[in-house]
Amino acid sequence: MSQPRSYGILVAVLVAAAVAVPPATAAVASIDLGSEWLKVAAVHLAPGRAPIAVAINEMSKRKSPALASLADGNRLSGEEAAGITARHPSKVFARARDLLAKPLSYVQSVTDSLFLPYDLVPDARGAAAVRADDGQVYSLEEIVAMVLHYAAGLADAHVGAPVRDAVIAVPPYFGQAERRALTQAAQLAGINVLSLINEHAGAALQYGIDKDFSNASRHVIFYDMGAGSTYAALVYYSAYNAKEFGKTVSVNQFQVKDVRWNSELGGVQMEMRLVNYFAAQFNKQLGDGVDIRQSPKAMAKLKKQVKRTKEILSANTAAPISVESLYNDVDFRSTITREKFEELCEDLWEQALTPVKEVLTHSGMKIDDIYAVELIGGATRVPKLQAKLQEFLGRRGLDKHLDADEAIVLGASLHAANLSDGIKLNRKLGMIDGSTYAFVLEIDGLDYVKDESIDQILVPRMKKMPIKMFRSIRHTKDFDVSLNYDKAYELPPGIPSHKFAEYSVSGLTDASEKYANRNLSAPIKANLHFSLSRSGIIALDRAEAVIEITEWVEVPKKILTLESNITNQNSSSEVGAANSTTDSKENLSSGSNTNSSTPIDESNAQEIITEKVLKKRTFRVPLKVVEKTTGAGTILSKELYSEAKNRLEALDKKDAERRKTAELKNNLESYIYSMKEKVYFRLCFLC
Repeated sequence: MSQPRSYGILVAVLVAAAVAVPPATAAVASIDLGSEWLKVAAVHLAPGRAPIAVAINEMSKRKSPALASLADGNRLSGEEAAGITARHPSKVFARARDLLAKPLSYVQSVTDSLFLPYDLVPDARGAAAVRADDGQVYSLEEIVAMVLHYAAGLADAHVGAPVRDAVIAVPPYFGQAERRALTQAAQLAGINVLSLINEHAGAALQYGIDKDFSNASRHVIFYDMGAGSTYAALVYYSAYNAKEFGKTVSVNQFQVKDVRWNSELGGVQMEMRLVNYFAAQFNKQLGDGVDIRQSPKAMAKLKKQVKRTKEILSANTAAPISVESLYNDVDFRSTITREKFEELCEDLWEQALTPVKEVLTHSGMKIDDIYAVELIGGATRVPKLQAKLQEFLGRRGLDKHLDADEAIVLGASLHAANLSDGIKLNRKLGMIDGSTYAFVLEIDGLDYVKDESIDQILVPRMKKMPIKMFRSIRHTKDFDVSLNYDKAYELPPGIPSHKFAEYSVSGLTDASEKYANRNLSAPIKANLHFSLSRSGIIALDRAEAVIEITEWVEVPKKILTLESNITNQNSSSEVGAANSTTDSKENLSSGSNTNSSTPIDESNAQEIITEKVLKKRTFRVPLKVVEKTTGAGTILSKELYSEAKNRLEALDKKDAERRKTAELKNNLESYIYSMKEKVYFRLCFLC
C-alpha cells in the first residue's frame, strides 16, 4: 500500500509546536453534530490538563441536545431549548442537520412523520425555512448555525479562550449540497472549518491511535446506529516502513475500503413505533374519536417519556411509562415488555443488518476475514440489535472497545490537531479516506461532440481525498459543465436530481476566433481543473484554452567566412534544426515578441541578416468560470448570507444582554442574602 500523505498523519501525544504561537492559543475543537445530540471536544495544550478532553455543558453533561429555539424573541440552545420543548414544541427546532439543503416537500414529509409542528415556508432557493413566532423567517443554515454557535461556546468555556478552528464530523451519506451548506452554517456561527470528516473516519482514528499494526494487518467493521441513521464501514489497518532521521521506522495507517448505509433507520424509528403504540392506547382510553396525534403538545410530552422508556428496556425486560396531564388534564400510564417492543420493531432488525451485508458483498470479503466489529452510536445498546448482529456474524460477543457516544468526536479532535498550525503531533497514524459518492462529468455546448475517449467518471466511489483532477476537451465555443452523482448508486436522502453543480465556461469562443487564421498545429482544447477537498467537496477551480500554432519566425542568421563556414558546417546545420523544432509555451498576456538574438563572433561575421525558422508556440488563455447552480441545494447567496449574518449578530447581542441581566440579578440576590445574614448576626449579637 502506498505511503499516505502528510495530511493523514495523526497522533496520540500532543505537545506545543515550535512555532510563533503562544501555548495559550494552541487550541482547536472538534464537533460531532448528530441528528439529536451534540458532542464537543477540545485540544488544548495547557499545563496540568489533558490535551484532549470532551467539553461539558452548563448541566455538567458530556453531550447536549442538538436543539435551537426561538421563543418570545429569545434564542435558546442545547439544554435550555430542551427544557421548553414540551410547552412550546413549535418553537424548538430539532433534526436541522438532516434537513439542510433539502426541498420543502421532503422536509415537510420528515417533520410530519416525526410529529414536529414547525411553521415551514420555502425560501428563495426552494429550500425549507422556518418561521418564528414573531414572523421572522430563518433558513435552516441559520438554525444549524445557532446549534454550532452553542457548540463553539462549550469549547470556549472549556479552554477559557475563544476557539475558532474546528473539525466537524458528518455522516457518510452527506452529499455535496449538505456538506457545502454545513460549512456555510459553521461560517455563520463564526467557526473556521479546518475540515469536515466522515464519522467512520473519526471512529477509525480513535480505534487505531494506540495500536500497533506492524506485526499483522487487520480488517475492522465499524457499525454505527445513531438516532437517525445506520452505517457500516470497512477499514483496513496496516503498517509501512519509512525513513526518519536516517532510521527505518514502522508507521501505522488505515484506509477506508467501503461504507454502506441506511439513512432512515436509527433509534428514532424505534421510538416512533412506541409513540404510535402508546398514542393508540391513549386514544382508546379517551374515546370519542380523539386522536392526540393532532396535538403537538401532547405528542411532545409523549415522545419525551418514550425515549426514557426505550432506554429502560435496554436494561430491563419491562418498563413503565407515565405522562402527567397528557391531554385535556388526563394522565396516561402504561407498561410495555421488551418482547412487545421487539415485536413492534420486527421489520427493523433485518433492515439493520443490510449495511453489514452490503459492505461484505461489495468488498468481496467473508465474515471470517473480519478481525473485529466495533459498535458505536447510542442505538447499538438495544439488546435485540446486538443479538441479531451476533447471530449474523456468528460471534458470541461483539467488540465494544470504543465509547459509543464519544469515539467520533475524540477521533475528529485528533484530525483537528493535525491540521492546526499551533500543535505538533507524535506517534503517527496515516489516514486514507475516500469519497462516498462517485461523480460524473458532463459537457454541453453549441456544436459540442462528445468524445467517447474521455472518462466521464470524474471521481470513482471511495477515491482517496484530497485530490486534484484534470480533463481536456476539444472544442472552440463556450460551453457548460455539470457535475452529477453516478446513476449506478443511490442519491443522498431527499435530493431529487443527480445534477448537483453547474458551471458556465466562457472566453473560448473569443480565443478561438482570435487564432482562427493562424496556422494551428493541433485542435483547440479547453483544460478543466477540478479538486476534491479533504471535506469531500468537489469543485471546478479553473479552466483555460490551449492553442498551439506553428509559424515561421524571423531570427538573426550568421554570415561566416568561407573557412569558418566549412569548419562549422555540421554544427550550424544542427543548430538550425534545433531552432526549427523548439516549443515556446506562452501566456496570451506575455505578448508576441519571441525573437531572440544569438551572439555573433565579430571576427568571423561579415554581415547580419535574418532567416525564417518554423516554431511551435503554445498559448494558454484563462477562461471565465461562473457557477450557475440553482435549486434547494445551492448555498446562500452573498445577499442572503449577509442578511443571515446580521440576524444572528443581533441575536448574539440580545443573548449577551440577557446573560448580563441574569448575572446582575444573581449578584443582587447574593448581596441581599449576604446582607440579611449580616443583619441577623448583628441583631443576635446585640441581644
